[in-house]
Amino acid sequence: YQRRVRGTIVQAEMLSRLALRQQRIATRHLSTPAVIANKGNLLLDDAKLAAAVGPDTWAKFKDARASGAACDKQTANAVADAMKEFAYSHGAINYAHWFSPVRGAPQEALNGLKHDSFIDLDFGSSEVIKPVKEDFSGSKLFFNETDGSSFPNGGTRVTHSAAAYMSWDRMSPAFVKGDTLYIPASFVAWTGAALDEKTPLLRSQNAVNEEGLRLLRHLGDTSASQVVSNVGWEQEFFIVDRDLWLERPDLIASGRTLLGAAPARGQQTSVNYFSRLQPRIKALMDEWCAAQIESGICSSVFHNEVAPGQHEQSPVFSLTNVASDQNVLAMELLNDIAAEHNLVPLYHEKPFAGINGSGKHSNWGLNTDTGKNLYAPGKTAETQADFTAFVTALAHAITQHGDVLRCSIAHAGNDHRLGAQEAPPAILSLYTGYNMAEALKGVAYDGADLACYNPAGKQVDFGCTNVSAIAGANEDRNRTAPIPFCGNRFEFRAVGSSQNISFPLAVLNTAVADGLDVISTKIEGGASPRDAVAAVLADNWHGIFNGDGYSEEWQTEAASRGLLNLKDTPAAWAHFDADKNKKLFDKFGVFTAEETEARKNIALEAYTCLLYTSDAADEEDSVDLGGRRIIKKKKITK
Repeated sequence: YQRRVRGTIVQAEMLSRLALRQQRIATRHLSTPAVIANKGNLLLDDAKLAAAVGPDTWAKFKDARASGAACDKQTANAVADAMKEFAYSHGAINYAHWFSPVRGAPQEALNGLKHDSFIDLDFGSSEVIKPVKEDFSGSKLFFNETDGSSFPNGGTRVTHSAAAYMSWDRMSPAFVKGDTLYIPASFVAWTGAALDEKTPLLRSQNAVNEEGLRLLRHLGDTSASQVVSNVGWEQEFFIVDRDLWLERPDLIASGRTLLGAAPARGQQTSVNYFSRLQPRIKALMDEWCAAQIESGICSSVFHNEVAPGQHEQSPVFSLTNVASDQNVLAMELLNDIAAEHNLVPLYHEKPFAGINGSGKHSNWGLNTDTGKNLYAPGKTAETQADFTAFVTALAHAITQHGDVLRCSIAHAGNDHRLGAQEAPPAILSLYTGYNMAEALKGVAYDGADLACYNPAGKQVDFGCTNVSAIAGANEDRNRTAPIPFCGNRFEFRAVGSSQNISFPLAVLNTAVADGLDVISTKIEGGASPRDAVAAVLADNWHGIFNGDGYSEEWQTEAASRGLLNLKDTPAAWAHFDADKNKKLFDKFGVFTAEETEARKNIALEAYTCLLYTSDAADEEDSVDLGGRRIIKKKKITK
């Protein structure tokens, strides 16, 4: 009787929620024209800001942004006033510098903010008790502060030396969410030490710009004035019913199930993959993607993933620091909208045993301001030579700096995922595809010209008259590779679903900048561009692998090639503060030696927070971290 009553109540609640959802959707008009008409409505992009401040102020702002200089007071105030008016027009009553402290798992991409009001005291008043006035000046736009010692900082801040500051990332537009104007910001200590995910990424973008232009000049390109990194992320996640989630303290506390039995059916025959979305999920995804588009995110696709209850959503690529902000915003929006549907998203890399985990594949590339995609070979000798040189720099990055790249995706959640069920292995290697490998081999060993790779694509015939043949990619897809070529970009597949993509891409940018520097240095030492690229390519050929990354044979072969197989987080992070890595980050201004050590400390602290500790743990089931026994896996006997 009690079960029947409870079932009736639950059914009534579900019907009530369904009615509310239908009412909400009806008022939002989620038709394609209406959604597109609202695109970027809540985003103060460059076009809107330029129109609001006028051409003279906009020119001064752009010049300051490009050079890195501070805006003059008049320009800063004009920009701040335009932001305030934009915020008011969308009902905002607060503003917030939205920053990315290095929090650690289980949901690493969790930004920080405090809500400030658009008011202050009128200090120009002669009254003893100053009256309140409306105020949002340039000084408030470009400066905010908080306590840095309360955030994970690895020893760079302490309670008696705690000052930390936020300032707007001028390439990442402000936007309105709810009743608050969000200002994407960097977060640093009083000493200038980075306390966030964003600042190292911005520094790495400076490095890849400088080294990219340097090499392009050696290759004959005198037109480009900027090289930027772009990325398109693919967010995977699980969705569960909120009422069921509330009954699982393991999911609430750790983001993954620690107890339970495997279902009678898992992901056999991939029945969930690209299948029809359930109506409840489809309604959630429609509303979520409409909210993203209104916030300026070019959300282009979503679908069911392989595992039951697993889904994926992807936007079109953007500038890397902007894309990173957009990803965090998308996750926040999903949390909010899912709650309205009585659902909960799970971002943990492996919330359920025995089925696929979730990643955040990051489709990364380099582009110039003149329209070149440096990881698309193109049709001319110039673009093909650029392509070969920049692929060589990436091969150097992965082969020589695989240890820090492994660290960038090493955390407790990803340890459960890497190396199986369409997640790449812990061995970092570059997949070029067989056709590109043959072309590059000619450059490295046979004296071939840099303009060596001119893919024509593969004609794919369906074998029937109703469907015409199509032009497929020149290379097959390798889903066992951590960083495969995808036709006009490289996909960093090893990034975990809970991560803020800023840190992995900061490390990738830095490592590639080093590869570009090595090639340019050889040219400046007297080598021809062809010979310099060939030498670096030959030196790093052992980092290119086009086979099955899941196979046991690859682990043996990788060891014989001298490639590291850092199977878990402690093993990976033991390498992060090695002297060569401190020099790498310091050379390109991404991390000081102190910041490098701090990142390691933060990562290991986050790792231990998610695992059991015991002084009497068995040697086979634990790893030593500074005298503490950290149990890798808790065994449960029935």
